[in-house]
Amino acid sequence: MTAEGEWRGWRAAAEEALYGADGFYGGEAGPAGHFRTSVHASALFAGAVVRLLGAVDRLLGEPPELAFVDMGAGRGELCAGVLRALPSELAGRTRVYAVERAVGRPPGLDPRVEWQDVPPEGVAGLLFANEWLDNVPAEVAEVAPDGRVRMVEVAADGTERLRAEPSAEEAAWLERWWPLAGAAPGTRAEIGAPRDAAWAVAAGTLRRGLAVAVDYGHERAARPPFGTLTGFREGRETRPVPDGSCDLTAHVALDACAAAFAAAPAGASGPGPALLTQRQALQGLGVHGGRPPLALASTDPAAYVRALSGAGEAAELTARGGLGDFGWLLCPVGTELPPLGAGPEGGGSG
Repeated sequence: MTAEGEWRGWRAAAEEALYGADGFYGGEAGPAGHFRTSVHASALFAGAVVRLLGAVDRLLGEPPELAFVDMGAGRGELCAGVLRALPSELAGRTRVYAVERAVGRPPGLDPRVEWQDVPPEGVAGLLFANEWLDNVPAEVAEVAPDGRVRMVEVAADGTERLRAEPSAEEAAWLERWWPLAGAAPGTRAEIGAPRDAAWAVAAGTLRRGLAVAVDYGHERAARPPFGTLTGFREGRETRPVPDGSCDLTAHVALDACAAAFAAAPAGASGPGPALLTQRQALQGLGVHGGRPPLALASTDPAAYVRALSGAGEAAELTARGGLGDFGWLLCPVGTELPPLGAGPEGGGSG
């Protein structure tokens, strides 16, 4: 015990700090009051998601009912943006679901949005998880001074200590996805097995369609040596303290999530997952950051200003070193992958 309460693994501590009775996500400000996602950056993002939904619709043969499922919906911002951007030929057939466990339905949200705490089962369409998996809590492991891998425990004030060795399941995940054997003391890893399982379950709720996870992540060949667990409060990165006062987030091993999906029943009914950067994906969906032609400023100044603003927003969404480096994990269920992301960087398979 500490003066601030009991020692717990990071997974249990973050679970309560984010989603408990006094958790961060239940606060009045909501996520948008503390950090900015692609959804908040520009309406161009929702427009691109709508174009992806349209591509999925065509692959599914334009079914009578098409689902758009927003996992980790926050206050419903993306759902609202999607509804505003839906073309008339899709609007009449699209059913929009916001999936959020932390808070109830926000006041003033479009009544067409169906608010629930778990994703709908057996729907056909697009399941979209923007910055959801990074908030699925995970345990943290660290190489101790004696060279052994130990699990990290934390108190409510953020103080940490090393405890027992990983379980057999945790050790197996580390060996496959984030090896620590032989690493220097202080080297850390977040054990992403809960994210893998959560993603396989969420994608498995689709009968047919496409599940997409968008997050800042990493792959096995380039894991960060000291992990990525951090906190955010009022737009600033801060020390991660599991007391409900800040967001707690860690980058996602998207390649491990891809493998978990491929091994699940839903993954057996499609061509396999693909992993792109957000830059590739959005460019494949028509979001480009190029400046409008200068001649437009003379012929239609208002249109030029609008185009210039849109170009700036597109540049932010696709920027190297920023939002453009986010990973897009595309997991088809019973259908093909939509044709996007064939940019100069190429795409990786999960």
